[in-house]
Amino acid sequence: MKSGRVLKGIGVTVLGLIALIVLAALLFDPNWLRGPIMRQTTEKTGRELVINGDLSIDWGWPVTRLGAAGVTFANPEWAEEPQMFTAENISVGVSLPQLFRRVVMLPEITLDRVDAFLEQHPDGRKNWLLDREQKDEGARVGIGRLALHDGRIRYADPAQKTRIDATLSTTGGSGERGSDSAADPKPEADVPPATEAESGIRFEAKGQYKGRPMNARGTGGPVLALRDEETPYPLDVQAQFGDTAVKADGNITSLLKLSAINLDVDLRGASIADLYRLIGIALPETPPYRTAGHLIRNGTVWRYENFSGAIGKSDVAGTLQVATGGERPSLHGDLSFKLLDFADLGPLVGAKEAPVESEDAAPDAPAPGGTVLPEIPFRTGRWDSVDADVKLKADRIRRPEALPIDRLVTRLQMQDSVLTLDPLEFGIAGGTLSGTIRMNGQEKPLEASTKLRVRNLELAKLFPPSDLAKPTLGELNGQVDLEGRGNSVAAMLGTADGKAALILSEGQISRFMVEALGLHLWDMLQLKLTGDELVEIRCLIADFSVKDGLMETNALVLDTDIMRIVGSGTVDLGEEKLDLTLESDTKVTTPVALRSPIYIQGTFANPEPSVDTARVAARGLGAVALGLINPLLALVPLIETGPGMDSDCGKLIREAKSPQRE
Repeated sequence: MKSGRVLKGIGVTVLGLIALIVLAALLFDPNWLRGPIMRQTTEKTGRELVINGDLSIDWGWPVTRLGAAGVTFANPEWAEEPQMFTAENISVGVSLPQLFRRVVMLPEITLDRVDAFLEQHPDGRKNWLLDREQKDEGARVGIGRLALHDGRIRYADPAQKTRIDATLSTTGGSGERGSDSAADPKPEADVPPATEAESGIRFEAKGQYKGRPMNARGTGGPVLALRDEETPYPLDVQAQFGDTAVKADGNITSLLKLSAINLDVDLRGASIADLYRLIGIALPETPPYRTAGHLIRNGTVWRYENFSGAIGKSDVAGTLQVATGGERPSLHGDLSFKLLDFADLGPLVGAKEAPVESEDAAPDAPAPGGTVLPEIPFRTGRWDSVDADVKLKADRIRRPEALPIDRLVTRLQMQDSVLTLDPLEFGIAGGTLSGTIRMNGQEKPLEASTKLRVRNLELAKLFPPSDLAKPTLGELNGQVDLEGRGNSVAAMLGTADGKAALILSEGQISRFMVEALGLHLWDMLQLKLTGDELVEIRCLIADFSVKDGLMETNALVLDTDIMRIVGSGTVDLGEEKLDLTLESDTKVTTPVALRSPIYIQGTFANPEPSVDTARVAARGLGAVALGLINPLLALVPLIETGPGMDSDCGKLIREAKSPQRE
């Protein structure tokens, strides 16, 4: 009985409160609240709120709606503009349960003809934060859904070199608002009114984004679902950021958090590296590109999937995925090229673009510039913006005729500013060039190392076809192990330490070329009259040690049926200079031979061969070969894994151990 009387008393009290609320709603003039609302807001924020028009209240639970006309809210003193926003009409839904907890939560806001100016100060202050210092991220009004009917929104962030000016207009039937809508808000008689679902907003924006000119236009739904985690917001936008153009069509859920994204995206620009300003992730320099694919986001994972397009003259397809939330974004993906134009790889290693040939240019004019090695620096300052693991495959490679590369497979990894290509494999001249490349961006200048292995390269495919008899047999094997420092490929090679070696066994080569190297004038004349022929290559060895960018010959030998040629000297990778001497010893009698060394000097771009016609060779090839015993012995492991010790190269080493003929 006692509990029944308590419940009855509570019920009477609740009914009484409801009756009082209804009576107050009928008798109370809402404009009495204008003064207290303006004073309290000004006192709490230090910024003046002005309500010039009438105030209305639509009581409800849990949300009560307030309406006002002629509303302005001031900016803090440091802001560029005096007002943060002005609105001709404003309708606000207030969550009463949250208000009782002293939390201002506005589930719905409608602004009519708004002019808003949002600004972030270089010291971090934001004018939309409502504490007096504009630094407390918690001092903001929680907004659920926002409807904008015509207006202007501007945003400024001087520290980021960003300034955007956007205009909004309502689309669709009764929602369409023009300059005369206030005077005559009724739609024309023959135009059926549009529902809210049929209307939407049209927007245009222009200005500067992170230092780049930008403009955008598009359409969206009628209500901006800022915090709604379930309702997708439709969006169709076209934007230009500097040289980067974006088209996107789909929907976004929760515009503040971007908790879910489902967009068809068309992306194009001058270089993929330019996307760093938009997404904050370091990507490589490339030629102009275009792609089209599907962008989705689920939580902290962004995925650009099933895209296809072109980079330069190369096609590309694949999927890229970025996971955020860690110390830095993590990029994973698979890229495939049915056709990769080798020239499009140039920007990746800092190579200059080939100059555009003029129709009026002389056909034999020398190429401008005196350097060959790539000199454009790597942007290592951005490498700490992302960790990456991307697999890349090219089925076919378009390349100069003199560069017989036909496929590429690699795995690119970036971890803590350290970039590795492992494995890296090129199909080249019927064989493979494989190994690893590592570049440490933590060090200044960049530290780099490369370990490459040459296997079974077919000699015939290394040279373009010519009228002369070209080499038809023989396989090259070798290795390159180098370490260097510098911010470009040229600088790395100019400081490199290590070794490089190539070995060829059992090939064939133009006899005229061999006789020319030996300066056998009589034999050269005979071949000119009777035609060239092939001679057997017993062995070709090129072995260099490298110290601080200077390559010095350990062994440089071409051994054929008719002649043995031994070279010595240096190749300066830093200065791109050649200083080599070739000496020959004939195995057959020739009536006329200058027996002078051939000097190869000059630069990589302009080598200068010459002979010393006044000199007679002072030493025989046997003495030279004797001096090659130790260097040749050092190549035994390479010969064993290449042509084998039973090959002619193996025999050459055994001959070097034996007494030499004078």
